[in-house]
Amino acid sequence: FPTLQSVARARPSRVLEAWEGLGYYARARNLHKLARTTARLPDDPVALRALPGIGAYTAGAVASFAYERRAELVDTNVARVLARVFLGAPRVRGGAMTKQVWLLARQLLPRTGKATWTHNQALMDLGALVCTARAPLCESCPIAADCAWRAAGYPQFEGRRAPVQKKFEGSDRQVRGLILAELRASDIPVRLAEIESVWADEVQRSRAIAGLLADGLAVEGPDGFELPR
Repeated sequence: FPTLQSVARARPSRVLEAWEGLGYYARARNLHKLARTTARLPDDPVALRALPGIGAYTAGAVASFAYERRAELVDTNVARVLARVFLGAPRVRGGAMTKQVWLLARQLLPRTGKATWTHNQALMDLGALVCTARAPLCESCPIAADCAWRAAGYPQFEGRRAPVQKKFEGSDRQVRGLILAELRASDIPVRLAEIESVWADEVQRSRAIAGLLADGLAVEGPDGFELPR
């Protein structure tokens, strides 16, 4: 799919087939919806956020990196850098701090879009390579002298830890992927009896099927289940 127009012209099932192996199939669905909404991605972050599947980070990334607009973006790495340097916290916690970090990101933007491209990339790289979550390389950090977290003696995180993502093996995500693979491999609707051979646990299998139907990634007809056409 070299253009958004080619995605828009394609059947949803074709887009899902091309997405095979990448996981998070709702993204493929949103990509198809987006392509049918617009022929060209706008360069304004507010307009971008109105499109299917685009949140604050993606809107900032597209506006900044694709169009060189003055647009802030905050991913996990950027959030950690800003929280440590300006707020003295080892990591972002809570909605109030999240808002503070986004405000800081906006206030730090350079005057031009071209400079913003470099600025945003530098912040992302700083968090990914130097100001890491578990073993920050403070001796190599170019802004260590200005870091509030370092000046405070590296206080530990206080608050609820984010839940650890379950392993893929045996997860609902794996079951959903297996069922979608079965649907992609068939040119005709797949009966429930065939899907039952994919995963033995009836409760988990039923939950996965219900989720796929609710997310619009599969449809059920009189002859069985298939990808949306």
